Amino acid sequence: MSDSDQNKDQQFGREAGQPATGSPIIPKSASEALKPERVPMPPTRSRSARSQVVIFFNFLMTLAVMATVILIAVAYYALSTFNAPGPLETNTTFLAREGAGLNEISNALERNNIISDGRVFLYVSKTYLKGSTLKAGEYEIKAHASMKDVMELLRSGKSILYSVSFPEGLTVKQMFDRLRDDPVLEGELPTEMPAEGTLRPDTYKFSRGTKRIDIVNQARAAQAKLVDEIWERRDPSLPLADKREFVTLASIVEKETGKADERPHVASVFLNRLKKGMRLQSDPTIVYGLFGGEGKPADRPIYQSDLTKDTPYNTYIIKGLPPGPIAGPGKAALEAVANPWRTEDLYFVADGTGGHVFAATLEEHNANVKRWRKLEAAKGNGENVAVDGQPADEVPEEAKPAGKSQKKKK
Repeated sequence: MSDSDQNKDQQFGREAGQPATGSPIIPKSASEALKPERVPMPPTRSRSARSQVVIFFNFLMTLAVMATVILIAVAYYALSTFNAPGPLETNTTFLAREGAGLNEISNALERNNIISDGRVFLYVSKTYLKGSTLKAGEYEIKAHASMKDVMELLRSGKSILYSVSFPEGLTVKQMFDRLRDDPVLEGELPTEMPAEGTLRPDTYKFSRGTKRIDIVNQARAAQAKLVDEIWERRDPSLPLADKREFVTLASIVEKETGKADERPHVASVFLNRLKKGMRLQSDPTIVYGLFGGEGKPADRPIYQSDLTKDTPYNTYIIKGLPPGPIAGPGKAALEAVANPWRTEDLYFVADGTGGHVFAATLEEHNANVKRWRKLEAAKGNGENVAVDGQPADEVPEEAKPAGKSQKKKK
């Protein structure tokens, strides 16, 4: 339809675009044409649309959508914070006490400015841990470590380790002194000390919070296990009745020489003397008999007069082994006694260089002792200092004339 036709329709009272019908056209006056027409009413809502249940359900759906959006935003913030670098400017240490829960650890980390938000650490860690726990101990926290880094470190249990060392040859009393003086260990020592020789010389690592008695129990169990293992593979011809005698002789060997390559040789001398009924004549047994677990003062020599002092440990007087160990023997000394060298040697004396010279006969030994005396004289030591080794007069019982006894030389 053209614009002229539309204008004609409007002039004669018919709406534009309204199809022509057979009804008569009623013309409108100008004033009637200008009056606004009545807008039709909106359609009536159905009864189901007006239901309170539907309205409430729509409200819940709106809340759920809003909650989901908020939850996603919170989760994003928490995960971002959990993985972001932390506020710590320099490396520091953190102590998670024994029995502390995740909530306590979270608060402590925030209080020490290691993490920025303890609540984020608490809730996000719970999702990571899934039943596992953070382990007690002292930890080194790196600068700017994230919450995730801190959580993984505490979950791993890789805490700072300290150590206490018991060198071979220490007595139980000396080991207890080291434990008592350690500033990191906690708790009291046992009121009754273990028997001599029952604690294994070794270096024991521990974390802060470890009890002193825990180290004692660890050393005792380690020594018992070691002695059992070596005793099982000993030379069956050893003149030793049981493991106590075994440890006792090993402790004497331990104190006689600090040179690893000498221990099997020294052990063979003592075992040969035991087989022949000779006294061991070991200076360390004199020291233990005189000073016990305290040990001899470093500036005090062993005098000739000490050799005749009557103690249960003085192997210059008693025959056979002393009543028990005189120190804690290490693995090398135990191995040396269990499988010693096969020699005929019965004597040894210091050579002046930290080692010893060995001899199978008294004549050889006397010559070695004379050389040692000259060395000591050059140092200013007199004849009152005892020989570092067997004296120059002990012979096997089987070689002594019947009814006669040997007289010791001073």
